[in-house]
Formats: sequence, structure tokens, C-alpha cells
Amino acid sequence: MGWGWDAVDWAGLKHNYGSADDIPGLLRRCEGPDADDASAELINLLFHQGGWICSAASAALPFVLRLAATPQVPSRVAMLKLVAMLAAEAGRVQARFLDLGWVPAWEQALPVVLGLLDDPEPEIRRDAADVLRVCESPGESVLPGLLRCWEAEDDPATRLDLVLALGQAARRAPVGGQGSEVFRLLRRLLDSPEAQIRLAAVHALAPKDPGLPTRRLGLVLEAVRDPTVELWHHTSSLRAGAQRVHHWTGGLVTGPAPGFALGLLADHHDEDQRIGALAQAGRLLSQWRSPTAALLPRLVARLGDPAPEVRFRAAELLACLGPAAAAHADEVATLLPDTAARTTRRREPVGEAALWALARMNDPRCLPGVIELIAGKRSGFASASAHYPATHLHPVVLPALPEVLGCLPNHTGLFLPSICDQLVTATDDRLLNGLCDVLAAWGPAAEAAVPQLLGLLEDDRTWPAAAKALAGIGSAGNGARDLLLSRSRAAGPHTDLAAWAYWKVGGEPGPALEVLGHGDASRGRPHPVLRKLADLGPHAAPCADRLRAMTAETDPWTRVEAAHALWAATGDVETVVPVLTTVVQDLAEGTYQPVMLPAVDHLARLGQAARPAAHLLRDVPARDQRLRTSGGWRGFIQDERIRTAVGKLLSASGPSA
Repeated sequence: MGWGWDAVDWAGLKHNYGSADDIPGLLRRCEGPDADDASAELINLLFHQGGWICSAASAALPFVLRLAATPQVPSRVAMLKLVAMLAAEAGRVQARFLDLGWVPAWEQALPVVLGLLDDPEPEIRRDAADVLRVCESPGESVLPGLLRCWEAEDDPATRLDLVLALGQAARRAPVGGQGSEVFRLLRRLLDSPEAQIRLAAVHALAPKDPGLPTRRLGLVLEAVRDPTVELWHHTSSLRAGAQRVHHWTGGLVTGPAPGFALGLLADHHDEDQRIGALAQAGRLLSQWRSPTAALLPRLVARLGDPAPEVRFRAAELLACLGPAAAAHADEVATLLPDTAARTTRRREPVGEAALWALARMNDPRCLPGVIELIAGKRSGFASASAHYPATHLHPVVLPALPEVLGCLPNHTGLFLPSICDQLVTATDDRLLNGLCDVLAAWGPAAEAAVPQLLGLLEDDRTWPAAAKALAGIGSAGNGARDLLLSRSRAAGPHTDLAAWAYWKVGGEPGPALEVLGHGDASRGRPHPVLRKLADLGPHAAPCADRLRAMTAETDPWTRVEAAHALWAATGDVETVVPVLTTVVQDLAEGTYQPVMLPAVDHLARLGQAARPAAHLLRDVPARDQRLRTSGGWRGFIQDERIRTAVGKLLSASGPSA
């Protein structure tokens, strides 16, 4: 077929992987039997992960649309998907990332897209409507075509895409004379006999009327819980069923009010609906604290659900709430023997989520299961620590063993025999490092592990983990002094760790100061070295000038740990309090960063000298919004820990804070 793409100087154009001389071959393949592979490769080259509009995309646009408009081409849908991705990205990127040829290319392409609204295939009409929804063309250019098609369209899924496209286009100025007509139509559609049309109208109107979803919450809930919600599977705008519709619609209901989540959590015969309801409960609870009381009974009720995924998610959310859900530990404990598994890759049994929930509640019924977990007799928990960002999605995951143990510091004696066995047999360095971190956190209570740690200290592979644990345990590990001293003087990495551990188990301060106080030791990532230097207390006083200078570094972690070390060495609160207070000042407005936790901890140690910081943070404990940077269970624990730390600061600084 003569498309004319050979006339383009593709070698002079660029795509995401370099020269665009391979684009005509891919366009040609999009007509043929391997169109699926070719179109996927074309999308990768021209769009990849977005961020810019390359010159090859502008040149390819007319040919991509010709393919999309040709009935016998097998890649029509993929071509329109690519057009939608590029059109949307062109409206998001800064001007310097937009190829100069894109705007004229799009202006010539727009009539072709509008023409596809009349295509005989409903899927093509839907895709064309979606392109017009996401593009930046003004309303006056696209509303007439969209309204004409709305009047003629009888395909249910296409009508949903048209409603969304009308809503978006009617807000892109200039809208022309039909903008008001569109909004009148959308308001009438709120009373449509079709539940999903009503829902589409809410979405279309919400950007202009943000309070509408809350005012019409009954309408919204009726639609998202109706069996016809599966119609969204066939749309181009969403291409998903109940769970995705829940999430999409939940984004319209902002703030801590639990009405949407409560409505979703009502009984429903569809498992997908019940899973989606728990996902929205997780979304709300991960952002706000106040909905807990209203949602708890509904979460507990789901522990008895016939679907394993629902039971697992309910138990996992109760684990996230931890102490706040402890009154329901009896109901959670009934799931401990539940071996039904999720359909995820790890196939986590429901009982593992119950075990994690009881551990978070510090309920002793979790202890036998945790001992089995230490011994490697249980599956489902993560093999290594994982971090997820704080977003509107709640990741449903279990922690790794060391993170479970970290929630149970009052049961060290019960766990130590099994941990000691693992220290001898473990071949996974991640597990070994995690267990040693736990022992270090338990401190002197982990003394029983010293013999095994001394053995690990002999091994060049495992000694750093053992040294950290011995340092935390303290003087009970003084049998390691000679070897630690030797390692602190050897060439290679971790000499700072060996020197610090030598001091912590009862050695002399001189060797530690010699290593930790040397400027070279704190290059790169200085704050771990500074944290160790602080443990030397007044012995680190010779480093005071360098520490004082480091409190002005740009990196907040360096400033925090340098300030703490300076105070530990000299007692200088005049320098230290302003430094630490500056780091935590955004916490007063509800913005949390991990560096703020050690900063608040250090401030609490200063007592009444930290009153300025305490005064600044006095309202933090009452804030409803969760203070976190992580998603999943970790975000809940971040929130608990920073609030506990602030409470200690307020108490330590005196009643006038």
C-alpha cells in the first residue's frame, strides 16, 4: 500500500532509542501478520515512558492515523492507543520537551480523528472519543463533532466514552457556543435511567463542581455497585471493571469522610466488588486516622468472607491499624489456621495475614507462628524488606521476618533460641543482616546470641552484620574486642563499623575516635559515621569544630546527625536546637520525611532546651492526616513512630511547651 512514508527523512529524526530510520519498517509491519509485535515496538520507540514528544512522533502521526483509519489494517486499535498517549503527553510536557513539528502535525491530524467518530466499528469510535478527551484541542474544535455523535450513538460503552470526552472538551477554552449546551446535557444525564451514564456524568462534571460526588454519593454508590459497572471494561477511557472503577471514582471523594468506603463495604454478592471495597478502605485509612472507628466493624465482618482474597485483605488492613484494632484480636485469631491462599505469585495463605495482624497487636497468640517463621517453616512473608511509595494505592503485602520481630521486642527470650539456630545455618545474607539488625535493636536482652555472633565475626563475609549486633548488645559482647580492634585497623571497607563496635562492647575510645573522627571516614554518606561518633559522647569533643561546620551542610541527614554528635560531645544546645528545629519545621504543617524521626528523637534528649521545637510541633499529635512517606503497612508504622516521638518531645520539654 502506498503510504508515502518513504519520502520522509527518518534518519534525520529521533525517537526514544536514537535514529528513527527503523520507523518506516515498523509502520509497514503494522499492516501485516505480525502487527501486534510491530505496534508494541512502535509504541515503545515513539512513546516509551513519556516525558517528551520526539521528532519521529510528529513525523509518524499522519501515517499512524492513516493506519487507524483503514478498515483492513489489524493494528487500528493499537495505532489509536498510540495517538491518545502522544496527544495526552503533548499537553503535559513543558514546551522545551515538545517537538516543534508536533503542533502543526496535530492540527492536520484532528479532522482525521473527528472522522473516526463515524467509523462502523464501535471500538474505533470509542478510541477516537478517548483521543478527543485527552488531547489539548480547544472545545470549539471538537464539541460539535462529539455532540453530533452523542445524538447518533447507540453503543453503550461508546456513549460512556463520549460523556467523558464532552466533559473534558467543554473545559478547554475557547469552547465556543456549545460549551453551555454540553454542561446542560451533562446535568440532565445525572438523572439518566442508565446507572453508568449517571456515573460518567458525575466524572465529567466533578472537575468544575468538586462537591458534586459527595452531594450525589447515593447515586455514585448505586452505580459503582451495579452489575452494569462491568460495561467500563469495554471503554477506551478505563478498560477495567469494578475494582478500577472504585479507585477511579474514589479519587473524586477527597478528605477523611468514610461514606464512600462504608457504602462499598456493605454486603455484595460479587467478590470483585468486595475486594475493591477493601482496597478503598485501605486507601482511606492509609491517608487519614479518623475513619478508623467507622470502618473497623466492617473490616472485622470481612474476616468471615467466603473468598480467601477478601479475608486476607481484611486481616492485612487490621495489621496495618495494629494497636488501634487490638480489641478485635479474637476475631483475627480465628484465621490463624486458615490455609486458603491468595492467587498472587507468592500464594500467601490467609493465616499469614492473621499472624502479622496479631504481631502488630502484640497478641501472644502470634508467638508460636513467629517461631515457626524464624525456623523457616512458614511461607507467605516477604523474603526481604520492600518499600512502596505513599500513593493513593494501598499495596497489600506482608513484611519480612526481621520486620515482624521488630514489632515484638517484649518476647526476645522466646525467640532467641530459634534466631541463634538461624545465625548458624542461614545462607541468605539479607536474612542474616536483618536478624542482626533485630538483635542490635534488642540490645542487652539479646545477650544469648553472643556466642553465635562471635562465630560470625570470624567470617570475612558475615562479620559486619555480627559487629552491628554485638555493638547493640554492648558489654556482654566484650569477647569480640580484640578481633574488632584488629578489623578496625585493617585496610578495606567497614573500618568505622569495627571501630565503633569495639568501643560499644567495652573497648577504649581512642581507636574509635581515630577512625570515626577522621574526615575521610565521613565522606560519601557521612551520617552513619556521625551517628556512631555520637556514641563516643565527650570523647568526641576534639571533633567539635568539624561537627559544627557540618551542621550547615545541605543534606538534612548530615545536619541532623552532626548536630546530635555535637551535642553528645559538647552539650552545645545553642547550635543544635535551631539546626534540628529547622529540619522538623514542615512536620508542623503535616509534611513528613524520614529524617524527621531521628531529629525529633534527638530533640527529646535535650529536655527543656528543646522547647522551641516542642512548641512548634505541639499540634502534631492531633493531626488527622497520616504522617508517612511509605505505602502499605510501613506507612502506618511511620505515622505511629513519629507521633510517639513527638509525644516524648512534648513530655521531655516540660509543661509550658
